Amino acid sequence: MRVADFDFDLPPERIALRPATPRDASRLLKVTPTGLADLSFTDLPSQLRAGDCLVFNDTRVIPAQLAGKRGEARIGVTLHKRVDEWRWWSFVRNARRLQIEDYIDFGAGLHGKVEDRAEDGAILWRFDSHLPMEAALEAAGAMPLPPYIASKRAVDARDAADYQTLYADKPGAVAAPTAGLHFTPTLFAALAAAGIGRETVTLHVGAGTFLPVKADDTDDHRMHAEWGSLDAATAERLAAVRAAGGRVIAVGTTSLRLLESAAAAGPGAWTGDTSIFITPGYRFRAIDGLLTNFHLPKSTLFMLVSALMGLDTMRRAYAHAIADDYRFYSYGDASLLLPA
Repeated sequence: MRVADFDFDLPPERIALRPATPRDASRLLKVTPTGLADLSFTDLPSQLRAGDCLVFNDTRVIPAQLAGKRGEARIGVTLHKRVDEWRWWSFVRNARRLQIEDYIDFGAGLHGKVEDRAEDGAILWRFDSHLPMEAALEAAGAMPLPPYIASKRAVDARDAADYQTLYADKPGAVAAPTAGLHFTPTLFAALAAAGIGRETVTLHVGAGTFLPVKADDTDDHRMHAEWGSLDAATAERLAAVRAAGGRVIAVGTTSLRLLESAAAAGPGAWTGDTSIFITPGYRFRAIDGLLTNFHLPKSTLFMLVSALMGLDTMRRAYAHAIADDYRFYSYGDASLLLPA
């Protein structure tokens, strides 16, 4: 399909720079093949059925933004995929100034050596520090806010908590699974009381999620790989949910991509890298609905929701959301997408 088919006009003031307070005070747009409904996020339990199951991504965002210098040039690094304990692929500002074997000081005792360069310009670093890598990143790094927020305001102490789900567990993401940011302990209790299940998977979200689609045709776009895992016990319980007539609702596009990647490999546990790219015409195997925020024009994520609900339906939903002052992107409001 033409990438231009997924374009729409979004007024800049619709981009949320801070999340709702409390988290579940955000709005929720329910989208079905028969229409739209304006709700509060706290209405979610009443919009699902006993026996349904929500699937969350338990990845934890790390301080993946690093700043160093080479001569007078500032080197801005955004980590996006871990190779092993000390090596990471990254996107780099002023990458052309770097050569293989260059050694950069990122402060707080963290150093990095340029080990390789990919065709797309990504840089592979081998880091060293007197601290474990995770502790070194905590000391030297900053929370990697999306560019559409970071370009409007500075990262601050609030973001360390705001840009992390309450159930974040496994460190490794450089972008938050933002549909999960809306959940609170009170809402989790209400969901449990309504008989709605809860499972977790892991997908370490990479910075590639924010890269624009530069191709004119979707067939020419290549996704960056992200690492994920679904364990055998969780896979078995999710299969039982569907066998009993319940629906599996992915919380966020990251959970959906993990589940669909696993399903493509066959039933049971799955661990590995995925670069799955979902566009209209895709046949969903593992999920029956999606809870997600509002996405960028011409983005792979708007293509994904259009694959689930149909492009015309999502165009109508987004036009309504814009006209009715919904807040967009990572810190914005949410949508509940339930196909037929």
